[in-house]
Amino acid sequence: VQLQASGGGLVQSGGSLRLSCAASRNIFSFNTMAWYRQAPGKVRELVASITSGGDTNYADSVKGRFSISRDSAENTANLQMNSLKPQDTGAYYCHAVVQGKGWDRYTYWGQGTLVTVSS
Repeated sequence: VQLQASGGGLVQSGGSLRLSCAASRNIFSFNTMAWYRQAPGKVRELVASITSGGDTNYADSVKGRFSISRDSAENTANLQMNSLKPQDTGAYYCHAVVQGKGWDRYTYWGQGTLVTVSS
């Protein structure tokens, strides 16, 4: 499975961006898709996740501003980011947990897409 992240860029504080994670195959068997971010000098952190059933989870710092969704027809997971703040700056990575046979599960990472929010 390959994950291709896109949509990053430079935006002013208060602006919006939409990130997209395109999977190389049907995401029906993807248990969870998520977005992580890593700011310079900091550890990678979970931003938002969504299960195959549509349950979502958000970091406290982005609740009410970010929204994650998945589109089975397009095989994508998207992250709508509104009211962006300079502290949202970082490299954003797409992540997926894929169900294998039996109890097997596999994790995949996409390449990062850089988000820079200027004050």
